[in-house]
Amino acid sequence: MSDKKQTHFGFRTVDEDAKAGMVHGVFSSVASRYDLMNDLMSAGIHRVWKNAMMDWLAPRDGQHLLDVAGGTGDVAFRFLDRAPGARVTVCDMTESMLVEGRKRADAVEKGDRLAWVTGDAMALPFGDNSFDRYTISFGIRNVTRIPDALAEAYRVLKPGGRLMVLEFSQIPVPAMQWAYDRYSFNVIPAMGQAVTGDRDSYQYLVESIRKFPDQDAFADMIRGAGFGRVQYRNLSMGIAALHSGWKL
Repeated sequence: MSDKKQTHFGFRTVDEDAKAGMVHGVFSSVASRYDLMNDLMSAGIHRVWKNAMMDWLAPRDGQHLLDVAGGTGDVAFRFLDRAPGARVTVCDMTESMLVEGRKRADAVEKGDRLAWVTGDAMALPFGDNSFDRYTISFGIRNVTRIPDALAEAYRVLKPGGRLMVLEFSQIPVPAMQWAYDRYSFNVIPAMGQAVTGDRDSYQYLVESIRKFPDQDAFADMIRGAGFGRVQYRNLSMGIAALHSGWKL
C-alpha cells in the first residue's frame, strides 16, 4: 500500500502525484480527434452549451480572459467573436492540445489577441490580479486537487473578476440519469475506439464525470475558495452545468 496521498482517476484509486501525468496521457492521445469526438459524443450540443456560457459571461471589449484547459480554443474564439477588442490567454497543461488549437483558422485570424501558454491549473504561471475573467470548460474534473485550482483562479483574477466553469454534472431525475449512464458507458468508449483508436481514454472520461461533485457540492467548493454571488444553471437537464462566481 502506498503512503502517499491518493485520489481518483476515473474509478481507479491512484497516488496524487501520478494523476496529472495520467490525465496528460489521455489528452495527448486524443488531441488530434478531440473536437470531432466532442461533436459526435454530444451530437453537437457542446456548442450550444458553450454559447450559453458566452451569453451568461457577456464578454466586453477591453477584458482579458484566462481560459484554462482550453487547448483547442473553442471558448477563446467564442469570447473574441463576442468582444473583438478583448484579449484571451489560453492555458493548458497538454502541449499537443495547444498545438491543435493553434492550427485552427480562428487562431490565425485572431492571433494578435491570443496567447497560448502551457501551465498547470493548480499552479498557474501568472501574477496575482492579472485577469478580468477566468473560464474552464470540461477541465476542472480532471484536476488532481480541485480546491487548489479554484484558489488559483481566485488569485489570478482582479478584484471584481468573474469565474465561470462549464462541466458535466448530475441529472436530478434518477430515471433520466440511469438512461444517460447506459448511453455513456456503452456507447462513448466504443465510439472513442472507433474514432481515435483509444477506448481507455473515453472510459476514463465517463468515469470521471461520475466522480465529479454534484451541482450544489461544487458550488460550495467555489464559495470555499472565496468567491461570492455563486450561482449555477443546469444545461440539458443537468447533463452539464454552468457555475459562476465573483471575486468581490
